[in-house]
Amino acid sequence: MNDQEKAAVAAFAGLFGPPPEPPAAPAPPVDWEAVEEWLGLPLPADYKAVATAYGPLDIGERLWLHTPFAGDAELFDYGRFVEEGRRDAPGVLPFGATRMADTLYWDTTASDDPDRWPVVVHVQDLANAGKDPWLRPGTTLLPTLAGFVADGLRPVLARSGLAGGGPSAWTPPPRRPEPTPEQRAALAAGTGLGTLTALIPPPADPYLGEQSWEWLHERLGTRLPTEYVRLMETYGGGEWCQWLRFSVPLGTGHYDLAGTEEWYGDAYRGLRANHPQYHPLAVWPEPGGFLPFADTVDGDQLCWLTEGDTPDDWPLIVIPRHADQGPPLTGTLTETLLAWLRGELRTEGLPGLVRPHEDPLDVIDFDPYGPADD
Repeated sequence: MNDQEKAAVAAFAGLFGPPPEPPAAPAPPVDWEAVEEWLGLPLPADYKAVATAYGPLDIGERLWLHTPFAGDAELFDYGRFVEEGRRDAPGVLPFGATRMADTLYWDTTASDDPDRWPVVVHVQDLANAGKDPWLRPGTTLLPTLAGFVADGLRPVLARSGLAGGGPSAWTPPPRRPEPTPEQRAALAAGTGLGTLTALIPPPADPYLGEQSWEWLHERLGTRLPTEYVRLMETYGGGEWCQWLRFSVPLGTGHYDLAGTEEWYGDAYRGLRANHPQYHPLAVWPEPGGFLPFADTVDGDQLCWLTEGDTPDDWPLIVIPRHADQGPPLTGTLTETLLAWLRGELRTEGLPGLVRPHEDPLDVIDFDPYGPADD
């Protein structure tokens, strides 16, 4: 540890106390070269020195200083925290958070020298009130923490519970492949399943579950749209963009397609009986009733309305969890997926994915399910 790093640790210790002594568990090791290569940026020396000495920290009883670590509890992932935080605005890099859902960042655009990056804070309460959510203390990490203490942050330090039973070294995930020309072309134009597979290549071995389509049709009491069957045989069950989850179609689990159709249909009927003004739809096998086949992480349901001469005529509809029921969608399933991925469709339950400063191909993806998820 050089003099600058020793000074940083001493300054931090002056605010919050020294690093824990043995027999306490040592701080998890960090491969800073690998972390910085993954980030594409160097990190401030004071942050690296404190993280090396202390590990992940819960400081002041309401502020977390996040450092690269892995934990058995899987309650926190440093890589996802950084990737989600960098989506908030161009040129910021997150390093901490509060129990009030505020996030601490460095403004990496302010200097080519990371040791001069000022801290900026995204305050969730201001964002909720429609105000400018960004506070700009104008100071680097340690002076900012000292300012928090001066403003009333209780200077208590403890090893972070986010790490679970024992934090260990964090390994950067593989880099996302560079978009291909075919993906760029499919993002700009085209229709049909061929365009969708060019935009987001499907898994080599899509997982549909252990049963057959005949089993599913018999259990549901109906065949399903041909387009859906083709889509499932191409991609299988999985999660689109960490938001839209297509149930495993041929599985027998509670959250697979047949199980979801049964329990969600029963739940909706109960809600409709008590609050028909908010739950106006018929439920399969009622005439024209909805039949769910996908949901969102927020509990919205993507369904068919079983109207028309054949299943291929069924329109789509979203049943939003936090809004009044809207009308059916106008496109086919593949058209709807493409429009949503391209940012051309925004409806309750299927919000926009991409922020103005982002490249859509850095955000949109498909994470397939496997037998362990069934």
